[in-house]
Amino acid sequence: MTPDPLPFLSFDAQHAPLRGEVLEAMARVYDKSWYVMGGALEAFEQAWATFCGAPHCVGVGNGYDALVIALKVCGVGPGDEILVPAHTYVATWHAAAQTGARLRPVEPDVATMNLDTTQLRQHITPRTKAILPVHLYGQACNMTDVMAFAREHNLVVIEDNAQAHGATWAGRRTASFGHANATSFYPTKNLGALGDGGALTTADATLDGQARQFRNYGFSAKNVCAERGINSRLDELQAAVLKVKLQHLVQWNDARRMLARQYTAQLQAVGDIILPEVHREAEHVYHLFVIRTQRRDALKEALQKKGIETMVHYPVPPHLQRAYEDFGFRKGEFPLAEQIADTALSLPLWPGMTEEMVMRVCDAVRGFY
Repeated sequence: MTPDPLPFLSFDAQHAPLRGEVLEAMARVYDKSWYVMGGALEAFEQAWATFCGAPHCVGVGNGYDALVIALKVCGVGPGDEILVPAHTYVATWHAAAQTGARLRPVEPDVATMNLDTTQLRQHITPRTKAILPVHLYGQACNMTDVMAFAREHNLVVIEDNAQAHGATWAGRRTASFGHANATSFYPTKNLGALGDGGALTTADATLDGQARQFRNYGFSAKNVCAERGINSRLDELQAAVLKVKLQHLVQWNDARRMLARQYTAQLQAVGDIILPEVHREAEHVYHLFVIRTQRRDALKEALQKKGIETMVHYPVPPHLQRAYEDFGFRKGEFPLAEQIADTALSLPLWPGMTEEMVMRVCDAVRGFY
């Protein structure tokens, strides 16, 4: 008998209780007949800025655009170099490459899988302009080291906060450290829209103004186009939905941490599994619960046969993607990033997942070994 499927992700427990409130918020936008750059966007921008602890927030069309705009307003362009994680989702690299700058990958810390700040120094050159740390899987990078290194070498810092909504480093929330920071509200994120959405945060009023201008075709005033900007605006409906959901983000993140504790307790010393390691200065929000095992593919197949869906984040590191052949990277050049790509497996985790579901996954994992 085929077991009931256990999905990798389900929105039901988050969305069902909020249905009425979300539909009311959407109806208010509908009835105002103002769908772009209005009051709902302004209200969400203020709420997200306050949540992150950054004075300014600029809502944009998606997380990729947020990164591109953040790099743009920080003055990164052709002839510059950007320090990027060797282990990350390829979209981070795409946004950085969009500037025309050269990418200089930095290997991950194998404990946290985030950028290894101890290796920054060996990759800096006279052309290095920026560091782009990614808070991967829900855990903040070592921002104490990143910011100290940036100050020492006069570099700009752009945080990629797509996977770490509400995470903290040394008691301070991510998306508040860098000169300009980017967040995605893709539906699967800890705070997800009902479509695409993104935001840029900054403490710099000048960068805030430049980002607002650039996202709206480069207009500095009505009919006055000061630069060749782009069209990337978080629309009123998505902003209204996000503001409703933001009120529940802390609770949802608490639920994620509880599930992660259950996984950790049940999977200690099982086979060759390496469990997520949390830095003492970080508060993890578990966008993903990523284990590592040399038997990743076989374990994934075994769980699938038991109706348990898992995912791999990410099977091909950016430096080995065909899109970056012209950069001349070779297999084996970033062995730690390649090792993680070959061994990482993301287990199901979402707010509303029950203890029984976690036990079903863990029983299946133990059964495999």
